[in-house]
Amino acid sequence: MQSNEILMVVDSVSNEKGLTKEVIFNAVEIALASASQRHFHEDAELSVSIDRDTGEYTTHRSWIVADTEDIYFHKETHVTSEEAGLEIGEIFSKSVENIKFGRIETQAARQVMLQKVREAEREKVVAQFKSKDNTLVSGSVKRVTRDNIIVDISNEAEAILPRDRLMPGEIYKINDRIRAILKIQEVEGRGPQLMLDRVCPEMVTELFSIEVPEINEDIIEIRGVSREPGSRSKIAVKTNDGRIDPVGACVGMRGSRVQAVSSELGNERIDIVIYDDNPAQLVINALVPAKVDSIVVDEDSRSMEIAVNQDNLALAIGSRGQNIRLASQLVGWELNIISSEEAEAKVKVDETEFMVKLIDSLAIDESIAEKIISVGLASFDDIAYVDNSVLEAFVDNADEIERIKSSAEDAALMEAMGAITEEEENLDSFGGLGLSEEDIQMLTNKGIKNKDDFAELSVDELQDIIEISDDLGSAAIMKAREDWFK
Repeated sequence: MQSNEILMVVDSVSNEKGLTKEVIFNAVEIALASASQRHFHEDAELSVSIDRDTGEYTTHRSWIVADTEDIYFHKETHVTSEEAGLEIGEIFSKSVENIKFGRIETQAARQVMLQKVREAEREKVVAQFKSKDNTLVSGSVKRVTRDNIIVDISNEAEAILPRDRLMPGEIYKINDRIRAILKIQEVEGRGPQLMLDRVCPEMVTELFSIEVPEINEDIIEIRGVSREPGSRSKIAVKTNDGRIDPVGACVGMRGSRVQAVSSELGNERIDIVIYDDNPAQLVINALVPAKVDSIVVDEDSRSMEIAVNQDNLALAIGSRGQNIRLASQLVGWELNIISSEEAEAKVKVDETEFMVKLIDSLAIDESIAEKIISVGLASFDDIAYVDNSVLEAFVDNADEIERIKSSAEDAALMEAMGAITEEEENLDSFGGLGLSEEDIQMLTNKGIKNKDDFAELSVDELQDIIEISDDLGSAAIMKAREDWFK
């Protein structure tokens, strides 16, 4: 390729594509080096530098300086320190004769250059939309394929809307207007791409930001969204101005605001609930209109057991469990619904079991045990560190109070030691499966107590509990099943 040809190509492509000359020069250099490669060894490292003023170019070949005793030493990619006059590990480079390009080389160079120019164009477009990542954009349908919808979102940019990111039942034709969330994603082998999404939670958030001015003014905050696209969503809102009702503001006059959002989402039902920093209260708000009778919170496993009246049970669960599932996603806790009758029966069983422990461990009679439970002391720790005045209401002797508290402290210690022993046994049971202590803890919280329980899991069930790849999950499960075949 002649120097004047290079300068002409750079000028014309730069003007046509709206890219800087430096970008085009870099693309041409890569293209020339790639086309020259066929005349050297396949492992040879080549680079080309072009004089920006004259268009003249120089081809360089590079070698790594290494010892001949190195097992990776190869004469096409390595050179000795004596030959290069450099230290081991440095790069030795020298100019080589430029290759005379024939038809094949020219065609190869052209293809590489066009590819690099397209990548530069894509990066330029992506950079322009960087500030709009995860925001709502609109455009018109330019092309419809089997897997994707190509949307023109500006004069220079196209975005891809995969069909699996459409709302259920949505159909778009060429020139149809469409709104979706823009997401800049890395696609393997292609770099960053402009993608669209209509089923993500951000779609609900952005639409409400348009319809509710108070959100843009930071008077109202959307603190969480859970969604089953096309069916139902829950959003948690909070006001920064006590005079403003956040739910009423989002609903709008006669429901106009929430209806506008729902219409855009194919009449998706939207529940607006008051956000609360207390997860239990947030759950109560999220399950409205179902009335919650009681909640038992387990912070270690981030789970709650929710008791509701039998008449409210179906309402709280929702069709096919949708209501409780969305509430769980909104709060980020595992939620279990039971009837109030079941909860009361469970409490009675727990109280009976605890009463037996109290009588045996503290050496007290049944009446004292009943009174301890009645004042809300639900563990040995509670009893050990409770103020003496609480026990004085039904224990007259000060020495007896101290004895009860000391015995409770000992019992609490024994329980803790038992829990530690159980945890150690769990860790030992899962030995050899390649699981971390955190993974094992998450498994035990879900009732997977030993290797036998683990062996009965499928890979999908395992991935619902811990983060693990298909290959590692399958290998761990098969390892756990080895005892089955002995």
